[in-house]
Amino acid sequence: MSETILAIDIGSTKICSVIAEISDFDEVTIQGHGVTKSQGVKKGVITNIELASKAIKKAISDAKRIAGSNITSATVSISNAYAKSLNSTGIVNIPNKEISIKEINRVMQTALYNANVPHEYEVIHILPYNFRVDDQDFVEDPFGMNASRMEVDVNIIMTQKSNLSNLKKAIRSAGVDINGIVLSGYASAIATMHEDEKGLGAVVIDLGGQTSNLVVHTGNSIKYNDFLAVGSHHITNDLSMALHTPLQIAESVKIRHGNLLENSNEVIEVPIIGDENNHNGVSLEIVHSVIFARVEEALMILAKSLENSNLKDQIGAGILLTGGMTKLKGIRELAQAIFSGMPVRVAYPRELNGLFQALRDPAFSTVIGLVLYKAHKHTQYEIDFEQELLHSKNLQEENLSNIKISHNRHEDEIVLNKDPKEHKYKANDDYHDSGISFDDLPELGHDKQNPLKKIGNWARQLF
Repeated sequence: MSETILAIDIGSTKICSVIAEISDFDEVTIQGHGVTKSQGVKKGVITNIELASKAIKKAISDAKRIAGSNITSATVSISNAYAKSLNSTGIVNIPNKEISIKEINRVMQTALYNANVPHEYEVIHILPYNFRVDDQDFVEDPFGMNASRMEVDVNIIMTQKSNLSNLKKAIRSAGVDINGIVLSGYASAIATMHEDEKGLGAVVIDLGGQTSNLVVHTGNSIKYNDFLAVGSHHITNDLSMALHTPLQIAESVKIRHGNLLENSNEVIEVPIIGDENNHNGVSLEIVHSVIFARVEEALMILAKSLENSNLKDQIGAGILLTGGMTKLKGIRELAQAIFSGMPVRVAYPRELNGLFQALRDPAFSTVIGLVLYKAHKHTQYEIDFEQELLHSKNLQEENLSNIKISHNRHEDEIVLNKDPKEHKYKANDDYHDSGISFDDLPELGHDKQNPLKKIGNWARQLF
């Protein structure tokens, strides 16, 4: 059956919602969209829940009106602003000598268990980028393989609990439930990367209104992400101060005369702040130097972040620039000079059925990525914010597409929604008939675990 979805990109300068229909064959058709000016959001973070909620509700209402839909749940983006990532490794033995979805889930769960996730953070993505089966490294897809042991390297993306809580409150106040949360940089990568670029490794840089996101995609998944609190709005502020003109006029000057390639001595007239009846003559040479300085600074910081990732030698496809700032003429050439030796292209969101002309713009890459995420264009395997294992395998005997993982440092449980009775299976129940459950043993202290429980957890990782 086809499915109707709602995607909401909450940016610092605009909030965009898109309603789409996904067919049984994962074909996407856009049915409606709404765009409003962002309120209550600064540098990717919600600063006023009430204002943000009103803006979100307006964008949703516009999309519903066009689509003729009354959908009440949405997939939303979350800013890289307070997101962090860490790498972890999981190792499990394969008792039946054949790797199933359940075993893939178990090894990813083990990697999460082994990770030291800070208490104030909540996991939103667990992305595997390298599987090892016995002695074979860089296995693309371990499903169905015969093996006695499997390992996985994962990138765990997490965000501050307070930031996530504020996002949920703003969305729910707008009358919508949340059925998916996706890192904005991850969504932009889904919308803009070609299959060849995914295989070769690429960097996606989303240059937005008040923020810039960087993600590195290698080994079939995102391996690194970073955030910079600088965007095109900072150029507008710089121009407003340098030209002593109102922000609205500075924005217009940026759009009409922003050029990173050519310099001009032409003089334009701009009104003065507080005295718009009088005008100042300003050389476009000043406009050029102000814009160039800000963009160059942002790109150089992002280039330094890429160096710090130690992944530059794994990037064969180069740099993809997307986001609203890419409309500046000459930005690709400037980025080409700063990211020396790497090809650079300006990336537009993928073409979809019914895509409105207004959405065929790099500024809407994130919201299109959210739609594609729900159409199963995510990584091959992933554990999402609801601790559900996402995959694209067509399972005949058992429906394991709704695997839920209840996991923290003191518990290890797999919940399989196989029927309405919602059977729960402990990890050790798969291989032992003992009546003892190590998870039922009491804790000895706030930070100390019962030694018998530690043995149980260790045993489950091996078997």
